[in-house]
Amino acid sequence: MKVKILRRGFVSAISLGAVFLAVAVPVGLTQPSGVTVTPLAPVAQFDEIHSKAMSDEWQAQIKTQGVSDLHVVEVTIQPGGTIGWHHHVGPSFVVVKSGTATFYHGADPTCTPQVFPAGSSLFEPGGDVHIVRNEGSEPLVNVVVQLIPTGTPRLVVEPSPGNCPF
Repeated sequence: MKVKILRRGFVSAISLGAVFLAVAVPVGLTQPSGVTVTPLAPVAQFDEIHSKAMSDEWQAQIKTQGVSDLHVVEVTIQPGGTIGWHHHVGPSFVVVKSGTATFYHGADPTCTPQVFPAGSSLFEPGGDVHIVRNEGSEPLVNVVVQLIPTGTPRLVVEPSPGNCPF
């Protein structure tokens, strides 16, 4: 497996994150508010991956076709803020570093909140439409690791599915 680290400066990446958050969101889409995205490492690029791992009862498999980017970012959402309805093209591993994350899934007709306090973790499969909100009184900080096809955005903005009152 070939690993290539893209040489993108943190200043450029932070600037791009700020531009992402400053871009006007089309009508019908949720406007992000109180969100800062900070890269924790340069974007890593991987050729196709075909790997299996096993240990006793545990096993994992990953298979990609085409070149992939691996993003490691810290997402901070201020109290009352949201990243808006969105999905990711590939899988995401999320660790709640501090604060409390409240997730709502677009496919849930009852809009049931899933609450993740500091120290919690969750897996988001690619294509899962959801919204993350900080309904707490302190900043929410998540560390997110994502594997996506090279050239695709890390986050794809989605319209509200209409299942939640907000």
